[in-house]
Amino acid sequence: MTETAPTRRHTAVVFDIGKVLIEWDPRHLYRELFGGDEDLMEHFLGTVCTPEWNLEQDRGRPWDEAVRLLAAQHPDCTELIRAYDDCWDMMVPGPIDGTPEILDALKARGTPVYSITNFSSAKFERSQKRFDFLTRFDGIIVSGVVGLVKPDPAIYHRLFDTYGLNPADLYFIDDSLPNVETARALGMTAHHFAGAGALRTDMEALGLL
Repeated sequence: MTETAPTRRHTAVVFDIGKVLIEWDPRHLYRELFGGDEDLMEHFLGTVCTPEWNLEQDRGRPWDEAVRLLAAQHPDCTELIRAYDDCWDMMVPGPIDGTPEILDALKARGTPVYSITNFSSAKFERSQKRFDFLTRFDGIIVSGVVGLVKPDPAIYHRLFDTYGLNPADLYFIDDSLPNVETARALGMTAHHFAGAGALRTDMEALGLL
């Protein structure tokens, strides 16, 4: 879904990265480590390596510190916790089908493309080495570098201030509804991502593609 004014002219696009441009899900790793036992896997991801714990790495906490602190709380899960860091690439099996092509099409049209991403700085550097399209942004705000995470409005303002952008000119894409709602509240047009097909259709209707 997009919220937009009919007369608005969008001059730049702002992408999220995880679950928009590249796949990311710890289940890709832990399904294998738990031998396909979905209940055990979900219990572990809901009580040990939780989204809240992972978010602190996105905020800038070093991985070695994160693993050490969590392993001290759950010593019986130490190896499984270490795998979250050591085998992180297995959580990212590849790009989202069709979305990198949209990024390329925007670049070909000369449309500036930016990103605000919740990502640890170390893992983002690894991902850029794996996926060349993550190096093609005209500007990017990585949460682990600036110490801010979406949906905090401050990280959006960091993008605006760093690159001299007017939120009214921006088309924002994110799979997280709270992140989308913050973007809209700040004056951006925002698309709640659910697949490249719907995104392309929406962008074509707005004249971005």
